[in-house]
Amino acid sequence: MVRFLNTEAAKGWEELCRSAASNTWEAWVVLTERPASSENIDRQHRLKGEYAHHTIDGATFAQWQYEVTSGGRIWYCADSDEMTVWIIRAGTGHPKLTD
Repeated sequence: MVRFLNTEAAKGWEELCRSAASNTWEAWVVLTERPASSENIDRQHRLKGEYAHHTIDGATFAQWQYEVTSGGRIWYCADSDEMTVWIIRAGTGHPKLTD
């Protein structure tokens, strides 16, 4: 199951769908089938430093990034116990937080 952490993440996902539909579909497949895989390190990898983890409802998870386009990103966490992927942040522009 895929869930959005907040409305901002859901709106960012919609932006990605409008601007890069096929790449966003590919991201959906990866996030639903193998969210914690480094199979394609050019597009999917763990975040580092202060962004390496994210806490949701008191549980801390490894935070990953999927590069949808050269600027578009999805930040997410995989909760293997609940079989849920949480979309933390999504958007068509590179996250300013990591600049």
